[in-house]
Amino acid sequence: MEALVWIVQLGTFERAATKLSTTQSAISKRITELEATVGFPVFDRSQRGSKLTPRGEEVLEIARKMLQLQEEVATIKTGSRTGVQRRVRIGVTELTAMTWLPQLIFRIRAEYPGITVEPEVASSRTLYESLQSGQLDIIVCPDVTSDSNVRTVHLANVDFGWMEQPGFTGDCRVLSLQELVSYPLLLQGGRSGAGSHLTMWLLSQRLIFERVLITDSLMAVVGMTVAGLGISHLPRLCFKHLIDDGRLRVIQTKPLLPEIPYVAIFRQDHHSQLMGSLADIMRELCDFSEVL
Repeated sequence: MEALVWIVQLGTFERAATKLSTTQSAISKRITELEATVGFPVFDRSQRGSKLTPRGEEVLEIARKMLQLQEEVATIKTGSRTGVQRRVRIGVTELTAMTWLPQLIFRIRAEYPGITVEPEVASSRTLYESLQSGQLDIIVCPDVTSDSNVRTVHLANVDFGWMEQPGFTGDCRVLSLQELVSYPLLLQGGRSGAGSHLTMWLLSQRLIFERVLITDSLMAVVGMTVAGLGISHLPRLCFKHLIDDGRLRVIQTKPLLPEIPYVAIFRQDHHSQLMGSLADIMRELCDFSEVL
């Protein structure tokens, strides 16, 4: 049953074998044994790829329920959450890694002593692709998806603002968006959730910056803004210390930038009870207001 679930989730027998630390031939043998047990083909051999038969789809749903029940039994085995024994791969963007990721790891270790946390820091799009391929269990990033096979848990809205080296755009007057686009824009790339939100908002306002410098790193954007290379789109509270000591200034604009929703995302078919509990912890702990 485990082999079946991972073949479908990862797309091939080979990837499932790697995931389960075995060989492709061993995975094929497991599926052959499963088909002998149920008495009908689970996979359609006339189709390319790992395509299930209609009755195989029914078996898959049962397999997912069986694995979840197995997890629930492990959870209650000692009468507490500490019965869970596994590793959890958590993906976060740079903003979470800079702020509340350590508190999250401490909390998971305290409530789930049997869990090993394996964090990964990457762009929103990279994290989401890794989640869908089974390489990550749960991710934290700006809300960028509406796919039906994932569950999204809202964590917080993060207030972003236009930032500059003090004096870069002149005096402290309120700027119109039309005035803003004449300055160079320092932007996180298209694989960044925050960058994607800003790009979509600019398109909705029919605004196109004349010069755009793109980087994948949030801290690179901050550094270049402090150096006076352009204006940028940054979380206000997170970099308040740079504003307070005069290295950054918030550009007052009309209209204001919209807040960006940050969420926890996990696949509906993969350990959803545990992932749901972790998402609840994330919602309780998330605090994007202060850099470590």
